[in-house]
Amino acid sequence: MAKKKKKIPVSTSQLELFSERPTELDRNFHLGGKSFYFFDFDDNVATLATTIIIFHKQTGRELQLSSAEFATHHRKIGIDGVYKDFYIDFNDEKGSFRNFRDQNFSLKDKKQRFIHDIEEALSKKDFNWKAPSWNCFFHAAHNQRPISVITARGHEPETIKKGIDLLVQDGHLTKSPNYLSIYPVSNPDIREKLSAGQESASIADLKRGAIRESVEKAIEKYGYSDHHRFGMSDDDPHNVELITEEMKSLKQDYPQMSFFVIQTFSDSFTKTEVLQHRTRDIITKKESTADQMNLFL
Repeated sequence: MAKKKKKIPVSTSQLELFSERPTELDRNFHLGGKSFYFFDFDDNVATLATTIIIFHKQTGRELQLSSAEFATHHRKIGIDGVYKDFYIDFNDEKGSFRNFRDQNFSLKDKKQRFIHDIEEALSKKDFNWKAPSWNCFFHAAHNQRPISVITARGHEPETIKKGIDLLVQDGHLTKSPNYLSIYPVSNPDIREKLSAGQESASIADLKRGAIRESVEKAIEKYGYSDHHRFGMSDDDPHNVELITEEMKSLKQDYPQMSFFVIQTFSDSFTKTEVLQHRTRDIITKKESTADQMNLFL
């Protein structure tokens, strides 16, 4: 008796089985240029269940916020609004961002939270964890474009790699990314390097420094070309503001190269091309996510 073929469900959220998908050359390949992709991770490439903890000023009670909730309210926490009676604790081990840091475990089989949260996302039947820049991230990894992951997390870079490797093992990515750099900017060593010891440096300031270092590393590794293209994707408005400022500075230093900033939202994204003396914005709805990729093909 012939075995029945296993049916693959037809669904927009099924595993992406792209082993035979052809690769594409860089847009400026014929001119000697390369395309470099810089990505924030949380709520931009993937939405994970990692929570930020804030503490009640009087009782010390812990309240967990999603990364999206924290992004919306963090400037008013302890000052005004629904979280005015809470505060942020910056202690890496016991504070608000402990889930975004690697912890020292006595048990060898204990998993870092980033690994755990990716495994939790992959265990779900749907793939709603894929955030607005997922398709662009997939395209860059599949075509082996140089990628920089520039995230507010504070894990070790190797932990970020191991987490993304799970996406390859589970079939969501066809290849491990071609990493140019990984900057978890809250990592103590990386923060120290990017901030030059300035404790007041914000996440946006640190990301700005990571972008410049990544561009310089790209030129050092792949050589200079007027036809290189750089793009950074992030979902936080304040981060995007300072990222754009750094792209303007880079455009002054490298006027022939192309620089782009993408701010992602739940249902759309804003593409900004940084020109010599101005920026050019186009808003594209989520139904046209291919347009985001077309900036860097």
